[in-house]
Parts: sequence; C-alpha cells; structure tokens
Amino acid sequence: MTQQQYDEVTDPVPDEEGYARGLGSRQIQMIAIGGAIGTGLFLGAGTAISKAGPSLILSYAVAGLVIFAIMRALGELLTYRPVSGSFAEYAREFLGPFAGYVTGWTYWLFWVVTGMAETTAAAVYVKFWAPDIPQWISALVFLVILYGANLISVKLFGEIEFWFSMIKVTAIIGMILIGIGVLTLGFSDAGDTAALSNLWSDGGFFPKGIGSTVMTLQIVMFAYLGVELVGVTAGESENPQKTLPRAINTLPWRIALFYIGALVVILAVVPWREFSPGVSPFVAAFEKMGIPAAAGIINFVVLTAALSSCNSGMYSTGRMLRDLALRGQAPGQLTSLNRQKTPAAAITVSCLLMGLGVVLNYLAPAKAFEYITSVATVCGLWTWAMILICQIRYRTAWKAGHLPAPTFKAPGGVVASWAALAFLVMVIVLIAIDEDSRISLYVFPFWALLLVVGYQVLKRRNPAAVVPHGHDHVHAKSGN
Repeated sequence: MTQQQYDEVTDPVPDEEGYARGLGSRQIQMIAIGGAIGTGLFLGAGTAISKAGPSLILSYAVAGLVIFAIMRALGELLTYRPVSGSFAEYAREFLGPFAGYVTGWTYWLFWVVTGMAETTAAAVYVKFWAPDIPQWISALVFLVILYGANLISVKLFGEIEFWFSMIKVTAIIGMILIGIGVLTLGFSDAGDTAALSNLWSDGGFFPKGIGSTVMTLQIVMFAYLGVELVGVTAGESENPQKTLPRAINTLPWRIALFYIGALVVILAVVPWREFSPGVSPFVAAFEKMGIPAAAGIINFVVLTAALSSCNSGMYSTGRMLRDLALRGQAPGQLTSLNRQKTPAAAITVSCLLMGLGVVLNYLAPAKAFEYITSVATVCGLWTWAMILICQIRYRTAWKAGHLPAPTFKAPGGVVASWAALAFLVMVIVLIAIDEDSRISLYVFPFWALLLVVGYQVLKRRNPAAVVPHGHDHVHAKSGN
C-alpha cells in the first residue's frame, strides 16, 4: 500500500485534533525531565533503601534500561503518527477499538487517582509551615489554580511544568554537588563518616540478599511512573518530529544523573542503615550534613513535585478523555475546545473527580485512601505494556510493507520490546507476592469488570464507537 492510499483510509479525526501546538522544545524537555522525577524518588526511596541497601542503585539502573526501551518504542510510534490520544490511539489502531477504549480509560483513571493523592499530599506539605490552615482549603486552592492554568492555554501549562521541574532538578543537582563536596573535602557534620566504601562496607553491596533487591523493583517502577507523559504532548508540540526524539534520547542521562547519581551520593554520604521507611532520604542526608532548614527545603521541593504531578494529571486526563469522546467512547459533550484550544469540558470533569480526593480524605480512613492510589501502579504497567505491544505490531505492519518505515527507530527493535514486556510481567508477579502492594491486584479486576460492562452498554447505544475505522482498516487488510 502506498502512502497516498494509506492516507485515504485514515480516520476522519485529524491528527492535530484541533489543538494549538503551543509546547516548545524547552518545555517538552522539562516535561520529560519532570515526568521522571517525582515523590517516588523524594519520599519512596527511603523505604526501598531500608529493604535493599546500596543494591537499590542496581534496581534503578536495570529498571531505567527497561523504561528507556519503553520510551524508544513510544518514540517510534510518536514520530510515525504524533497524536494527543497517544497510547489509546495506538492501541485502537493496532489492537482494535476495545484495546483503545481500555487503554484510554485506564490511563485516565491513573492520572485522576494520582491527582487525588497528590492534591491531598500537597495540602499535607503546606501544614509544615501553616498547621492552622485546614487541609481541605489548601487542597481546594491548589486544585482551582492548576485548573485555571490548564484552561487558559497549553503554553501556560507548559510554563508552569517547566518551573516545577526546574525546582526538582535544582534540588537534586544541589544535593549531588554538596554530597561530592562532602566526599572529597570532608566538610560538614557528615564528613567523618562519608566515603564511597559505604556502598559495600556494611554487609556488602547486597546486604539483604539479591531476593530483597529484586523485590524493590516494584517500588522502583512506581517511581518512574509519569515518564510516558511526553507522549500525550505529541498533539500540541510545535515540532513533534524533532522535539520528541530529542526529549526521549535524553532519558538515559536523566536516569543516570537524577536517580542513580543521586542515590550513589546519598548512600556514600550517609550509611544505608541510617535511612528509615517513610522518611525522605534527601531530608536524612541534608540533616546529616548539617544543612540549615533541610526539612523545609525538601518539603518545598516535595510540594512542587506533588503540584507538578497534579498539573500533569489535569493536562493528560483532559486530552485522554476528549480523545475517547472523539471516538464515541465517552459523552460527546466532552469533545469541545474553548477559545484557547484546550479541552475545557474534559478537563473540568477530570478536575471535579480529582476534587473528590479531598472529600475521600475525610470520609475514608488513611488505609482506604492508600488502597485507591495503589491502583496507579497497575494502570501504569498496563499503559507501558500497550506501548510495547503496539510498537511490535507497527514493526510487523512496516516490514510487511503496509506502513511507512519509522524515522526514529528503537534500538533492539522488537527483541528489546519483548524483553521489556517480560520484565513488566515479572513486576506484576512481584506485586502479587508482596503483601503491602497486593491490594492493587484486587482492585484492578473490579475496574476491568466496569470497563467490560461499559463497553457492552456502548455497543448497544453507539455501535459506531466499537467498529474499527481508518487506520484499523490497514491492518484488517494486511491480516495483522
């Protein structure tokens, strides 16, 4: 099939979907960086260090390689067809309407749930400075401000995300530089005990055994959630063919610097046994070095990380929900764009549901709220798996001569994608083994049942929404 014939059977929904391409290279780069740095690193790493010791560095490195394989697979798809629907659109094209429906709604759920958690978390962080302000007021203020920013323009969203990411990046680089100074010059309160030998001198590099290190992979993968957000920006990037590959190609050094580099320095400056679950390793390291107001500095950084996540959640849920509506898989009223070319109706609905997180925080005990947020990990794993499977299907169609060749080829091709898929399956098994995280696997079948029932209702009310269109015909003809 020629490119012209291929274009003639593509969907009537335009790739740009009416959005303004207002995200420049500088903003895309920072969104990509910010997506890889969150509360999973700033807070969650403390628990992981206590479980695995210095070998946690290896967990982050191995998981980082898998994430890079996933992102390069996504890069192939994005340069082939840069659309805001991203993962859901590719699942729809290569695996059928039901796969697109499930992926779109699951990724939407992921960010709505994350938004609920992060809004509440941000309100908790504010209590550090202003304990008298009711938590619900802080949460509501943050929600309204970010909601307004997302409605005004995609450029404003990008600018806010740029500065949120800049704060996180500055904090980590500052931590690394100070840590290197402590290690080489021996200043500060940590100077006497700081040494690279801390990485292996207390029980070895695997002080709790290789099995414990493997068990931390699920915590590590959670820390990487959000890195795929750059894919949702495809429909609003000024030059997606250029900016998206550049953002994805910087991922290895971002992982090496912000995750592995930071952990190497922290664990060299502070012996691993001094870290405890629930305490930020950054706070512990800053306090050990005697840096004034260490807790306040990190609290501010973690606050911006939470707000960044919530901001990203509003952005992505709005685009994903509108994409579902454009395909007839969500209410038609959600397709509307405002004058600034942002999906106002879809953002509003998503924001209102995020606001329920504040209510849930009062009505449900803390454990129940944690159970709700635990489903985010499984949602993220599903999205990553869909990216890999779609890239494998795309490669098959390309080699059969039915689709154009990729302009941004993933190293390792389908072999790397199959290996990454196997790794994700292993993480699911680890989640099932771990008592603390197993709850997410209990929650997900209910979500799956809800999706299946919803799809059956959709088939009766709107049969056109579940019939393959456009791009799907290419694969129906080719037998892929």
